[in-house]
Amino acid sequence: MTKPLAQATPKVVENLNDLASLADYSLMDTLNCDPEGKTNGADHAPRQVFSGHYVPVSPTPIENPEYVAHGKSLFRELGFADSLAQSDDFVSMFSGDLSHVPEPLRKTGWACGYALSIYGNEYYQQCPFQTGNGYGDGRAISVLEAVINGQRWEMQLKGAGRTPYCRGADGRAVLRSSVREFLAQEHMHALGVPTSRSLSLYVSKTEKVRRPWYSEGSRSIDPDVLVSEPVAISTRVAPSFIRVGQLELFGRRARKQEHPKAMEELEKIVLHLIDREYDGVIDQTLSTSEKVVLLAREFRSRLTSLVANWIRVGYCQGNFNSDNCAAGGFTLDYGPFGFTDLFDPQYQPWTGGGQHFSFLNQPAAAERNFHSFCAALRPLLDAHPDSFRQLDELESGFPQRMQAQMERMWAAKLGLEAFDEDLFRELVTLMVYTPVDYTMFFRELSAVPDDIESLQNSFYRNLADATTPEGLEKRWSAWLTNWRSLTGSSDRESLSSKMKLVNPKYSLREWFVVPAYKQTAEGNYELLRELQEIMTQPYAEQSKDVEEKYYRLKPLEFFELGGLSHYSCSS
Repeated sequence: MTKPLAQATPKVVENLNDLASLADYSLMDTLNCDPEGKTNGADHAPRQVFSGHYVPVSPTPIENPEYVAHGKSLFRELGFADSLAQSDDFVSMFSGDLSHVPEPLRKTGWACGYALSIYGNEYYQQCPFQTGNGYGDGRAISVLEAVINGQRWEMQLKGAGRTPYCRGADGRAVLRSSVREFLAQEHMHALGVPTSRSLSLYVSKTEKVRRPWYSEGSRSIDPDVLVSEPVAISTRVAPSFIRVGQLELFGRRARKQEHPKAMEELEKIVLHLIDREYDGVIDQTLSTSEKVVLLAREFRSRLTSLVANWIRVGYCQGNFNSDNCAAGGFTLDYGPFGFTDLFDPQYQPWTGGGQHFSFLNQPAAAERNFHSFCAALRPLLDAHPDSFRQLDELESGFPQRMQAQMERMWAAKLGLEAFDEDLFRELVTLMVYTPVDYTMFFRELSAVPDDIESLQNSFYRNLADATTPEGLEKRWSAWLTNWRSLTGSSDRESLSSKMKLVNPKYSLREWFVVPAYKQTAEGNYELLRELQEIMTQPYAEQSKDVEEKYYRLKPLEFFELGGLSHYSCSS
């Protein structure tokens, strides 16, 4: 059990001593340490980790860190002074140097192992030992848990150097991918989509690494050059970073009886997850078997809602493996993600992702991850047939629950009281044939237009063009008339306001982010901070200048460019 969340938060956290007073390391204090781990955290070479929930690891600081940005909204939420982000001791800690942190802050962080399932299928070959014992946090090191205003937050450095799970890599993240993740977390939170959060971003002024990437103007599917890029450390924050893949690791070990404490470690990580992510939702006085069933029910609800929200805002995870699926039901991984421009049900930003993780296949991928989640829990229910049966029922009911969430989401985007399948099917057909910009189309529709003229602002094809399929314009007009009749609203202004709350005006398009991270690599942070400001107000109309710059169709010359329309997972 974790400690009660009773600490009083300082009125304003102005320095590291104030932050230290909020520290509460529940994971390291209540779960099992790898018995082969080193207490000083000097554990940076790939090796098998056979048991334990975590390995103590000291981050590897980046050289000569420089402040790039911080999550202003999260700082306000946590009661952190903005000046804290640029204070020397805060910069040191969150760029990987724990050597001088004040007590009770600890001088070592921790990394965790997890298993991997791809689309519900168990994999072992990604582990360098072919056993599953070397797969986990290869470059993500948590350095703090803090309880702030009754909420527990875990702070994790991404790009903080090698761990036993690094699989031979250097443990670094480059500035390019760090900028993408920093902005995406800020944007997704502002969109109202559950997500890990951005705390801070620091870049090294001297340290670089080489990565495969795309040459200027390349239309190659895979990276075609090696580039030298600045390294960075971003700090992401969440109530916990427990993944479905983490539960899987302990579930597999318990199922195979890999060591004497395997079942105990599975139960401990599941109960710890409930403490961290489902406190107040699941009654702590219940038996473990009863808690497991309630956990699966609540996670199913969160996961189906999350994926419906992803599709609502045009987000594609790209690589929705079980290890990239947070057991708390929020968006975790911002590696090969993307926001769709031109609507395509099979949109997939990552060249290695495949159609099974494409935009409108995400509900099916979520179902597979829920299957992996339930499989991990089953060893705890072997002696409880009623609970086992309930878990099976929850699992078999996932498609219906997912479909219901999707229909509610589509109805909300369309301003309807109830989902209309015929209207929706015709719309998807028209959006593909035309084609249209996903975000702009729904925002233009939110103005409740009388005719299709304003909708055409979101079209990548001129309907008057000779190449346009015959009758397309008439079908759009007929669809709009049908839609207007089904809204059942005589109050256009009220309907418009309601729709604009679910249909954002601004989306974090890759062709906005590329120039931002390129300028950031040259030491110019102005565009990044401009994007941060705009993308944290995605539903607002904002200024005319902002609209002209950021509310427009993707230029045709950007289509099919490597690193802009598609990219590898390299980061």
